[in-house]
Amino acid sequence: MIPRLIAPDVKRALDHQAAVALIGPRQVGKTTLALDIARTRDSLYLDLEDRDDRNRLGEPALFLDHVEDRLVVLDEIHRLPDIFQALRGIIDRGRRRSKGKGRFLILGSASIGALRQSGESLAGRISYIDLAPLSALEVEDDRRSRERLWMRGGYPRSYLAASDTDSLALRRDFIRTCLERDAATFGPRIPATTLERLWTMLAHLQGTMLNASTLARALDVSAQSVTRYIDLLVDLLLVRRLVPFHADVGKRLVRAPKVYVRDSGLVHALLGIASLEQLAGHPVVGASWEGWVIETLLASLPPRSTPGFYRTSAGAEIDLVIEHAGGTLWAVEIKRSLSARVSRGFHVACRDLKPERAFVVHAGDDRYPVSRTIEAIGVRELAAELQARS
Repeated sequence: MIPRLIAPDVKRALDHQAAVALIGPRQVGKTTLALDIARTRDSLYLDLEDRDDRNRLGEPALFLDHVEDRLVVLDEIHRLPDIFQALRGIIDRGRRRSKGKGRFLILGSASIGALRQSGESLAGRISYIDLAPLSALEVEDDRRSRERLWMRGGYPRSYLAASDTDSLALRRDFIRTCLERDAATFGPRIPATTLERLWTMLAHLQGTMLNASTLARALDVSAQSVTRYIDLLVDLLLVRRLVPFHADVGKRLVRAPKVYVRDSGLVHALLGIASLEQLAGHPVVGASWEGWVIETLLASLPPRSTPGFYRTSAGAEIDLVIEHAGGTLWAVEIKRSLSARVSRGFHVACRDLKPERAFVVHAGDDRYPVSRTIEAIGVRELAAELQARS
């Protein structure tokens, strides 16, 4: 098992809250992490995709009150959404008997926002924690491991596969499962072929401004349908819409979000890229690197920090703006090259926003000043700085 940085947060949440929801896409390692935590305490694991385990919860209050001294892990919670109402009563009764902490560890494959719609009855009784794919801080600290992580993506089985060929096969199976199973479970009925075409188009357009009308014409559907399909991919934690950062700078700002397929390995699988050699010569290489760096940094984002990007109609641009608690800003330019060359647009954008710190993330490991206000830095080191602020 690769140790996950989020594990201490889950344990702390269980120490002060009755229920903790661990949210992440399918195959990201939720069950592995939950079982590792469960081994440290008296626990019971229930897989709600298993009919026998679901049947045990036919009378949830009766069954769960019987095991009130144990941590109960409820995997694939979306299979039994009605259980949230029962959990509220169970938790409240437990609190009256001083059994109110660390009762339930809930695992879900939809976004926190989507799961909260089912879990509103647990308000004040549940903590939500997001488990992202593996980041650069969770693999070995060398360039070869980071290149492998970028190429194969952060799903543990894909990253740990015996070969690039095996890894690609696993990612293609993952895509097929998402299209044929998860999309139907979490959203309205969408033809799998249409959703696959959209997902592939988004991979080709990695890191560009979202234009639903253009995508709709290519798919021969309405713009509203495209927006609904992308909403589903966002809820499944497969796609990210990075929103523009708005500031009162007296300039015309871009208002459309940028769209990214969140896992770089899925970008490459959707585009049929099987190796680093193929990736190096592919037009998506720069955008793939940018998306991977952004996901790596956001996985280490401190609480109450908000990501975005900045772009004006005149071309001033910052790839990633991080607004920390208290309103301080960090500006991040992302370059695939081993040297950190800063664009004129980044300089102009920094003059507009006046960030507290400004960085150029490059593909190397060196850290050095680019100017009096801008530092060149490797992705792992910047992720570690963000992690230290948590």
